[in-house]
Amino acid sequence: MEARLAVLASGTGTNLQALMDDPVVGSHIALVASDRPDAMALERGRGRGIETATLERKDFPDRAAHDRAFRELLGSKGIDCVALAGYMRIVGPELIRAFPERIVNLHPALLPAFPGMRSVADALEWGVKVTGVTVHLVDEEVDHGPIVAQEALDVRPDDDLDSLLARVHEVEHRIFPAAVRALVQGRLEVKGRVVHVLSEEDRA
Repeated sequence: MEARLAVLASGTGTNLQALMDDPVVGSHIALVASDRPDAMALERGRGRGIETATLERKDFPDRAAHDRAFRELLGSKGIDCVALAGYMRIVGPELIRAFPERIVNLHPALLPAFPGMRSVADALEWGVKVTGVTVHLVDEEVDHGPIVAQEALDVRPDDDLDSLLARVHEVEHRIFPAAVRALVQGRLEVKGRVVHVLSEEDRA
């Protein structure tokens, strides 16, 4: 049976768009969900005929209840795996335990360097010469889980936040679909903190 993927997003949804445009991943996306009713990602999903849902944090008494509601939503839709594409809330343990090693997140830095919400700005402020993008499995620590894929890019002497962000997004739109493709095809083999991405031939 084909894996059913949910994409969680809070913003404009450019990485969701990259996933929808992927010839493999697009057919697996069964749900686009957000914590923000005004997220453009929801419009992008609806534009492709994908079911969408919103669960606003303010409608729940605490983070655990919000997390539980997402778990119940994904369970009711028969979701097998989850991609966090600019989802701006911390995923709690209940959801993580419901999808062990089946939630991937995209982070705009070379983890473990520059975790958190300001990673691109932090890289600029530190004066690093190289930064990049990481796709990792989600565990119960923030920006911590086993790394699926990384790609580095040079920080140019004349970079500002906008120019560096633009190049970071280019990398994101390339490596995130490839990593999610491996996830939905069952080609991620996890041994401790090491993730092996099997080829399609190896998986067969």
